[in-house]
Amino acid sequence: MTHPSIAALPSPYSELLDQAATLWGIEKKYFDIWGNEHKPPNEVKQAILDSLGVACSGPEELARSIQERCLREWSRLLPPTLVVPAGETITVRVRMAHSEAGSGLRWEIETENGAALGGMIDLEATAETGRYQAAGMCFLEKLVSFPASVPAGYHTLRTTLGAAAQVETMLIIVPQRAWLPDRLANTGRAAGLSVSLYGVRSGRNWGCGDFSDLNSLIDWVRDDLHAGFLALSPLHAIDNRMPYNISPYLPNSTLFRNPIYLDVERAEEFRHSRAAQTVFRSPAIQDRLEALRQAGFVDYEAVWQLKRFFLTLLFRQFLLRATAQRKQALADFCHLGGQRLHRFALYSALWDWLHKRDPNLWIWPDWPAEYQDPESASVAAFASQHPRRILFHKYVQWLIDQQLAEAQRHCRDRGLEIGLYHDLALATDKCGADLWAYRPFFVAGCRVGSPPDGFAPNGQDWAFPPPNHDHHRDQGYRLFIDAIRASSRHGGALRIDHVMRLFRLYWIPDGMEAAHGAYVRDYHEDLLGILALESVRNKFLIVGEDLGTVSDLVREQLERFGILSYKVFYFEKHPRGEFRQFEQYPRQALVSSTTHDLPTLAGFWTGRDIEARQQAGLLPDEASYQRQHGERAADKQRILDLLHEQALVPSWFPRRAEQVPALEGELHNAIIGFLAQTPSMLFALNQEDLTKETEQQNLPASTVEYPNWRRKMRYSLEQLRSLDAARDFSAMFRNWLHRTGRAEPNG
Repeated sequence: MTHPSIAALPSPYSELLDQAATLWGIEKKYFDIWGNEHKPPNEVKQAILDSLGVACSGPEELARSIQERCLREWSRLLPPTLVVPAGETITVRVRMAHSEAGSGLRWEIETENGAALGGMIDLEATAETGRYQAAGMCFLEKLVSFPASVPAGYHTLRTTLGAAAQVETMLIIVPQRAWLPDRLANTGRAAGLSVSLYGVRSGRNWGCGDFSDLNSLIDWVRDDLHAGFLALSPLHAIDNRMPYNISPYLPNSTLFRNPIYLDVERAEEFRHSRAAQTVFRSPAIQDRLEALRQAGFVDYEAVWQLKRFFLTLLFRQFLLRATAQRKQALADFCHLGGQRLHRFALYSALWDWLHKRDPNLWIWPDWPAEYQDPESASVAAFASQHPRRILFHKYVQWLIDQQLAEAQRHCRDRGLEIGLYHDLALATDKCGADLWAYRPFFVAGCRVGSPPDGFAPNGQDWAFPPPNHDHHRDQGYRLFIDAIRASSRHGGALRIDHVMRLFRLYWIPDGMEAAHGAYVRDYHEDLLGILALESVRNKFLIVGEDLGTVSDLVREQLERFGILSYKVFYFEKHPRGEFRQFEQYPRQALVSSTTHDLPTLAGFWTGRDIEARQQAGLLPDEASYQRQHGERAADKQRILDLLHEQALVPSWFPRRAEQVPALEGELHNAIIGFLAQTPSMLFALNQEDLTKETEQQNLPASTVEYPNWRRKMRYSLEQLRSLDAARDFSAMFRNWLHRTGRAEPNG
C-alpha cells in the first residue's frame, strides 16, 4: 500500500479519523442482520483509537500519530512476524529507504530443527511495488522471493541490508489446509454426542462429572451409540464461584483446565495417603458426597472446596513419599509448561495467599498495587518465599493432564477415530489469570460485544476486553499458539467459539452502550494459517462456530483452510423462512441439533425457553412474549411441513403443529434422522436432545435468574445402560448412524 505524505493528508478531522481507522483496523461501516448499514460516529472511532494508545485529541495530533505509524512500518525492513504459505519459494514484501534500494539483501533462514539456508538478493533488479514519502524521507517497497523450500513450522529469518543492523523475523510457514482424518477426507461422515461434563451424574462422582465419568461416557458412546466422538464444553480453568464465575465460556484462563473435573480418588497419592483415606471414609464426608450427588444442580463451590481439601492432603503425600520417578515426571511437566504454567500457578498461589489475609479480596484489580504487576519486585519476592504454594497448583494441573491424556488414549483404544472434541472459548475474564499475566495482549478501554439484532435489540455487551492484535503479531502470535495447543491437547477436534474473532470483533468503548460500537479487524490470514499448522502437526480437525451475521469472506476463508462450518438446525433457513432440506446442507460442516445457548429440541417445541426468559424478566413486555410464541408456532409448522415433505414422519402423523404438543417419539426420531442424513462431515447431537430434556444449559443475559451451567443430566451413567427409556433413545440414535453410514467401523 502506498501512503500519502503528511502534506497531502486531508485537513478535516473526520477524514483523518477515517484514515486512522483504516490503519488501525477499525471498519468504517457494517451491516446488521436486517441488511441495514451502520457507520460508527467519530466519537466511537476516536475512543477506540484512544484505547489503542493513539494520540488523537485534535487534527494535528492525529496527523502526527498517522505519520508516526506509517514511518514506523515503512522504516522496518520486515515486520517482527511473517506468516507465509508453504511452497517452493518464500515471497515477502521488504521496505527500505530509497537510498538503500540498490543494496544487496543478505538473508539467512534458521529452521526450527537447526538447519540453515541463506543467500544474497540484488534489490536493484527487483521491481518496486509501493512508495511512501514523509518528513523529507522516501521509502520503497519491493516483492522479494527467497529461493528456499522450507517445511511448515516456526523458523527464524535474519536479513541485512547494506550496512544496516541485522533484522530478525519470526517466519511461520503454514500448510494450505487443516488436518482431517482419512475417513472424512475421503467422503466419509461421522457422528458424536455433545456433553457438559460437569452435569454428568454417576453413583461414584463427587457431585460433578469428572474424568473417570468421562471414560465411562466414552465406553457408552462407543458400545451403545456406535458414535465416533464426544464433544465437551470448554474445560478451561474457572474460579468455581457461583453465580458469576462458573461459565466455561468466561474462563479464568484458556491456557489451563479446571481441577473440579479431577477424580481425586484416582490419583496415585490418594491410594497411599493414610490421612486422605481416613478422612474420606468418615461418615461426615460420605454424607456430604451423597448430598452433592443427589443435588439437582452442580454446587461448584461445595464440590471444589471438598476436592481442594483432599488435593492439599495428596500434595503433602507427594512431597513426603513420592518416588524419584514420579517427582521427575512432575518436574518434566513443569519444564514443558514453562513460563505459562509458572505464571498461572503464581497467580493462583497469590490469590490464595491474599484472599486468606483479606477475605474481601476476590479479584486481582483489588489486590495491593505491588501485586497487580506480574513483573514487580513484590511478586518476585512472593515467588521466592512460597515455592511450595506455587508447586501445588502445578501439581494439580499435572494430575489433570494425566487423567485427560488417559481419556483420549481410552478413545483411541476403543476405536473412536476423533475421540475427544474440545472447545476454545472466545472470552477470558477481565479479572482472571490471563489478564493479570498477559495484560499487553489485551486492550483496556473497550469491551467485546455484538451490535443489535433480533435476539438483543439493544446489542450485547460481553464485558471482556478485546485482543491487541498488533501486539499479538509483534510477539509472534505466541499467546494465540499456546491457547490453541492448550485447548486441543489430548483431543482429536477443536471447536473455535465465535470463529469470526479471527477476522473481526465488535468493540464497545467504555462509557458507551452496546449499540454504539464498531468492528475492528484482525490478521485473519495469519491466524487461520497458524490454526492449520497446529491442526496438521497435532492431528486435530477444526470446527469454526460461525453462527450469526457472517460475511462471504469468512465463509470463503474457512472453506479454503479446511475449517468446518457450524450449522444449527434452527438457523438453517431460506431467505423467506422455510427450513433447508437435509441435502442442502454443506459437506464441510458440523451439523448440530442445538447449542448450550439455545433451546433443546423438546424445549423448542414446548416453548420452554420463551417461558424461561419471561420468568427471568428478560422480555421487555407482554407484546414481546406473545410475538416470540407466535414466531415459534410458525417455525414449528415449517419444521413439520419439512419433515412430511422429506417423508421422515409417517403419513398418519399430524400435519398441524398445534396437534403435536410435545416432542413425541415419531417427531423426535424424524428430527434426529433429518440431521443424520445431511451430507455434512460431522453430526453432533446434544445429550439433552438425545434424552428429550426441556431445559437448556445457559439462558443468555441471565445470571441469578436461571441456573446457568449447573444442570445435571436427566439420567445417571448407570441408568443410561439400565433403564428402558434411555436404552430406547440410544437405539434410535444408533439406528440412524448405521442407516446413514455415520457409525464407527465395527460398531
